[in-house]
Amino acid sequence: MPAVTIRPATPADAIHMTCFVDMASEGLALILWDALREPHQTLIEFGRSRAMREDGAFSYRNAHIAEVEGVVAGGVVGYRIEPGHDVSVRMPDPAEAAKIPAFLRPVIELEQMAGDYWYVNILATYPEMRGKGVGAALLAKADALGRAAGAIGTALIVDADNRPALSVYARAGYAETARRPLIPFPMRPNGGTWLLLAKPLA
Repeated sequence: MPAVTIRPATPADAIHMTCFVDMASEGLALILWDALREPHQTLIEFGRSRAMREDGAFSYRNAHIAEVEGVVAGGVVGYRIEPGHDVSVRMPDPAEAAKIPAFLRPVIELEQMAGDYWYVNILATYPEMRGKGVGAALLAKADALGRAAGAIGTALIVDADNRPALSVYARAGYAETARRPLIPFPMRPNGGTWLLLAKPLA
């Protein structure tokens, strides 16, 4: 199996980050961006501009990129969540926070439970790169970042129906700590359940 290498993201990786957040959020990010973008911006332009920011949760500074034989294969975005944080961690502008759709609030509630953890906000692999150990390598990188930051563990949120992802996370040592309803949205009209998974860091 080809070796997976991981490096810090740069602004040039913004278009990859835009793809990864769309995949990881199951389309939720695009809905949010549609509510926040300027009329002249496309969704991709808006997402790319956010990934190129110097601050904010969805910034290239919080991202690492996995490559296989020099080709971008996947990425992870993570940061430590301080206890008692609010939605400002996700969206610094209070005016933006007011625009959050109701179906995103259960996800935010789960995120707020991850105080003192290294929160894996985004983890995704391009479809053609799956089965090469990319996801496992990115999760190991998240563990290393969490330890360096003094976090008590790593945590992430996943759709309970995403069986392939759940299998990867179980092998990496994650277990369910909380759940919230998945309120129907255009890409998931039948609803479901969001799970907060966590694992301790030695």
